[in-house]
Amino acid sequence: MSVLVLRLAGPLQSWGSSSRFARRGTEIAPTKSGIIGLLAAARGMRRTEPFTDLLGLEFGVRLDQPGQILRDFQTARSLDGRHSAPLTYRFYLSDAAFLAAVSGEPELLHGLAEALDRPHFPLYLGRRSCPPAGPVNLGVHDGTLDDVLTGWPWLAAEWHRRKAARTVRLEIIRDARPGEPVTETLPDEPISFDPAHRQHTWRSVLRRHVDVTNDLAERAAVADHDPLSLLGG
Repeated sequence: MSVLVLRLAGPLQSWGSSSRFARRGTEIAPTKSGIIGLLAAARGMRRTEPFTDLLGLEFGVRLDQPGQILRDFQTARSLDGRHSAPLTYRFYLSDAAFLAAVSGEPELLHGLAEALDRPHFPLYLGRRSCPPAGPVNLGVHDGTLDDVLTGWPWLAAEWHRRKAARTVRLEIIRDARPGEPVTETLPDEPISFDPAHRQHTWRSVLRRHVDVTNDLAERAAVADHDPLSLLGG
């Protein structure tokens, strides 16, 4: 089995799984339906097209830099000023970074990786107003989903790593496998993205934690005592 690895980072992200009407919330991490939608957009698939081959992908995400919840209060009026639209609250994750991965057949994953490098439709992190900062595709690698989520280097921004301890505990959220204890269920397994008949079913997830080493912590501590050390002085 192979794993397609993704870096999801940007000024704003928003991953809704139960948004309704005037309140558009966000989960604390990318959703499976959101990532399937991102991959489908990269391939140039329309919302009305079936995406059967993507439904068998196993998905997981590691919260490398959780970010902060940001609330945006929006109002709108008609051009003539006579009519007001409903007031809306939209929630975002600010300055967040995630390591995401999907596991499946190598041929499918390599095709998705190529699509991410040359996307047919623009890629965004949950909403159209949230473009990614930098390339999303980190390549296809041999191994399991757990290998990637536990062993991949920490993807947090440098300024964030410099403030952190030498060992950091990160949360992992992935699909629960048959026989595993289920942490929770989310309405996050996509069936159809068709705007006229959008459907999701329940997805069972497992939450766990992993400790990663922060190499920048020691360098930052040395620099505090000897700023020239980082310059080779």
